[in-house]
Amino acid sequence: MSFRHASDIDFDQLTGGRVFHPSPVAWEDEVLYFLMLDRFADGDDTTPMLTAEDHGNAWRTEESRQRWQQAGTEWAGGTLAGLRGKLGYLSRLGITVVWISPILKQVPGVDSYHGYATQNFLEVDPHFGDAAELRRLVSSAHEMGIRVILDVVLNHAGDVFAYENPDVRWDGQTYPVAGFRDADGMPTLPFGPVAGGAGTDVAVWPAELQEPGTFTAEGPIRDWDRYPEYLRGDFEGLKDISLGSGPTDGYRASAALQALVRVYQYWIAFADLDGFRVDTVKHMDPGAARYFTSAIHEFAESLGKENFYLIAEITGSREFAFRTLGEVGMNAALGLAEVQDQMEWLVKGYRDPREYFGLFRDSLQVGKDSHTWFRNRVVTAFDDHDQVRKGSHKARFAADRLGRKLGVAAVALNALTLGIPCLYYGSEQGFDGSGPDDRYLREAMFGGSFGAFGSRGRHCFDESNPLYAQVAGILALRRRVPGLRRGRQYLRQISGNGVDFGYPSLVGGEMRSVVAWSRLFAGTEVLVAINTDPDNARTAWVTVDSSLHAAGSKLSCLFSSSGDGSGVTVEARNGRAVLVTVPAGGVVVFI
Repeated sequence: MSFRHASDIDFDQLTGGRVFHPSPVAWEDEVLYFLMLDRFADGDDTTPMLTAEDHGNAWRTEESRQRWQQAGTEWAGGTLAGLRGKLGYLSRLGITVVWISPILKQVPGVDSYHGYATQNFLEVDPHFGDAAELRRLVSSAHEMGIRVILDVVLNHAGDVFAYENPDVRWDGQTYPVAGFRDADGMPTLPFGPVAGGAGTDVAVWPAELQEPGTFTAEGPIRDWDRYPEYLRGDFEGLKDISLGSGPTDGYRASAALQALVRVYQYWIAFADLDGFRVDTVKHMDPGAARYFTSAIHEFAESLGKENFYLIAEITGSREFAFRTLGEVGMNAALGLAEVQDQMEWLVKGYRDPREYFGLFRDSLQVGKDSHTWFRNRVVTAFDDHDQVRKGSHKARFAADRLGRKLGVAAVALNALTLGIPCLYYGSEQGFDGSGPDDRYLREAMFGGSFGAFGSRGRHCFDESNPLYAQVAGILALRRRVPGLRRGRQYLRQISGNGVDFGYPSLVGGEMRSVVAWSRLFAGTEVLVAINTDPDNARTAWVTVDSSLHAAGSKLSCLFSSSGDGSGVTVEARNGRAVLVTVPAGGVVVFI
């Protein structure tokens, strides 16, 4: 990109004569895969594949273990070109949308490999490649039937300036600023427009963000739930941008917000992107988020992208998330702690299934007169990159014995229930990262100095892994059967004796049981059952829709994680029911 001001972007030249990739008809048909770009693929095809013997090869001594842990805080080496080389791996898994962590230029000299500390919104970070490589990646993905969503940040920039007092904390006042940071990270530059000859490694870009009033300059947040602190404070060193003022209706967008909108419109057109995951929506004025939403949707529609998707990261309760989502107009919510928590602990046998299934059709909580099915309003996942809900200790689903044995059941619950499913990179390989901070959730898939399972120098793109094969089978089934993507959803009652029916529940604080649900679509019922017992197959009578099935009729098996394709017979029990056996930690699907 050859310009420094957002106002210099020539959209007529950029878009003229081009045909852009269309949006999907329905995003609930898609399967997302979220990856930390720095940790996914480095393009080195000579790295050996990880074997069981390689687990812990970076932990042979205490010194080597410490080096491995330190490497987790540093740039690992993943690139856009590396990701492009692994699109076949993702396609064969059944992924239809790649969601990439932020790729724009980070503050120089800082190990912000995660991408959330932007210094220059006009350039791709050189650690990842360049703008041309982004365009090649998206083009290749589209050729393979994979769409691309980019993680974007507009609430804040990186640590681009320093306060005069380094110990400030938010208390509602504006603090004096020492200056913008120079190329060495020192605050030697005036806190205002940078001289024309300065390089783009200094201060912040586009140049509109250098104008007075761009930053709130009120210091780091202490109370993450106190208004207006959570809207105006810094994320530690990440500097909060003043996006405007006023009520949601009639919001007055700042020059900074207008410039950022223009920059992100540029990236849509330049790279032919299909959607954004918008970071930290909770920490933005609702009016600012609505302004961004409207401007992005309208621009995308002008390119023929009629359903450009905006996924809002909104931490907090479901009620807060859906209220915010409705107010700002974004398409779907991500970061619903209740969804992630209920999903993980239901599969592990420590949550009542009615709580998880109730998340998707509670009309009163979202102000609707009748039940609303959130099939395209929630992005669901059981693993992610920061796990805010878990506090100070972070752990992937497979970090404990239950998680290692129940991975297939977790993917089935994620992919075959309501919502837009999202798989976090490495979950299909059973990554087991666990530790006191986020780095342990961000293992390098390609190996390097911070590989998965305490390893180094070994890649994990193992398509012969039984878990990878099971995930691919489940996602292929979802793609083939419309009811598993779009159908209404009902948790089903079960029975051990065929007489006494009830919903699965905890006994003595845990639940080792069949959990079954139906997806109803266009007069067809698809029955899914998972088993929360990691060690033993479980058999139960499961209720089905009596209006759709006559006693004596048959349900065919579409999928079984054990490979058993036996069908079941409908009997007149609790209306109508079938006797199903579910493999240990597995899943069966009938139609």
